[in-house]
Amino acid sequence: MSDARKDILERIRAGLGRGPLAEGAISGLEKNLAAPTRHLIPERGRGEGRALVDRFRAEAERANATIARIAAREDAPAGVAAYLKEHGLPTAIRAAPALENVSWTEQNGLTAGFGQAGADDAVGVTQAFAGVAETGTLVTLSGPQTPSSLNFLPDTHIVLLDSARIFAAYEDVWTRLRTELGSGEMPRAVTWIAGPSRSADIELKLLLGVHGPRRLHILLIDGQGG
Repeated sequence: MSDARKDILERIRAGLGRGPLAEGAISGLEKNLAAPTRHLIPERGRGEGRALVDRFRAEAERANATIARIAAREDAPAGVAAYLKEHGLPTAIRAAPALENVSWTEQNGLTAGFGQAGADDAVGVTQAFAGVAETGTLVTLSGPQTPSSLNFLPDTHIVLLDSARIFAAYEDVWTRLRTELGSGEMPRAVTWIAGPSRSADIELKLLLGVHGPRRLHILLIDGQGG
């Protein structure tokens, strides 16, 4: 643990009127961090292969997301352009730097900028770390190549997801994340996205886009078009 983090935690404990943790509590926490316990997995969080892709799609659409299949990552510009044209949306996009190697502006009339989203960016395009079939949820990681602002600021959010990275349950994603990043390493933010932003706080009327994007479109890379 870094000195800064230790100092912050000690200040929190002091504010709560709590002293230092007992040695036994510390060893128990360290044990749990080293070997996390998986929680209960519901039946719909089980399965494999094509069944997971189909379940993810059904659950994502249930949450008001839309999905289009593309054959490869290089087909993303055509998929984005088709969606924007269908809905009469601007063709200027703000994309994650992780997608700079895709030829966005060589076809389809798109204008692409890369980096963090700003207040004037209407369309954000990024990629997901994973998808969860259990609830049709996208998982994105913050970082220089995938700025979190793209998930929240643009009115239209378009996400690339590789079907090979669709997992059955939440616990499977946490396991893969720990495996790929290594012990003790985590991004600043792990964002779980199920459909566009919504709220029914006002008179129990469901409104989209209250706290973020009003449209969520997923380009599912699985070797099939349409």
